[in-house]
Amino acid sequence: MFKPLNVFNERLQPCSRKPMTGFYRDGSCNSGLDNQGRHTVCILATDEFLEYSRRVGNNLSTPMPQYGFEGVKAGDKWCLATGNFLRAIEHGKAPKVFLESTHIAILEEIDLETLKGYAVEV
Repeated sequence: MFKPLNVFNERLQPCSRKPMTGFYRDGSCNSGLDNQGRHTVCILATDEFLEYSRRVGNNLSTPMPQYGFEGVKAGDKWCLATGNFLRAIEHGKAPKVFLESTHIAILEEIDLETLKGYAVEV
């Protein structure tokens, strides 16, 4: 795994344990070399985003009990793959993000100032 730092170069904060998220299913958007999709962006799911995601082939909302996956619902936090987040930006469908819980590796793809434009207002 890479160093668990967020986009502020501080300790990466947990994203969600209910539903359990992250590539490593540890509640964190940590990443490593085995995480080719780089599930680094902690998002706030909305109905609009989940519908968009389903339409483009990344169905996050349908439960898959055989994998212990309950499905993501509006209001849930979820670690989204970098590519899926960037595609959502291109289509004007990007969800809000929790910067303290978003891995620093995303900054290789998008600058912090742009990312701040998607930040959840706290």
